[in-house]
Amino acid sequence: MCGDPNSVLRFAFIEFTDEEGARAALNLSGTVLGYYPVRVLPSKTAIAPVNPTFLPRSDDEREMCARTIYCTNIDKKVSQADVKLFFESICGEVYRLRLLGDYQHNTRIAFVEFVMAESATAALNCSGVILGSLPIRVSPSKTPVRPRAPRPMMN
Repeated sequence: MCGDPNSVLRFAFIEFTDEEGARAALNLSGTVLGYYPVRVLPSKTAIAPVNPTFLPRSDDEREMCARTIYCTNIDKKVSQADVKLFFESICGEVYRLRLLGDYQHNTRIAFVEFVMAESATAALNCSGVILGSLPIRVSPSKTPVRPRAPRPMMN
């Protein structure tokens, strides 16, 4: 779920296990939820499948996922320190941050793990906020940010 929790303008992406479930959900458009009718529309973008080796392997890792967000469309000029400061100033203390990118893509991605799950929930409201010169996209992470294994020493 995304958007301000105090606003009626919230939205969610829901992934179904089969097409039948998705079709049934589309028929719920107009149904009153709380005080307002919901609009149900097909997504224009697929939720990308995740390599199963990256999925949580324990309850601890599932809990880590609840504190972690996946951020895309990050301007290449933005540093890891900039991303950390951005999220800490709005959402709360960052525990771990992994900023990734390559030479083929114009933007970077980040996995941001917060100390508190509430901070990750607050971060979901940052989608569309300009960081550097681009609007970032924020979604819940399906994968924990595992500590990096130490690299072997080169002799």
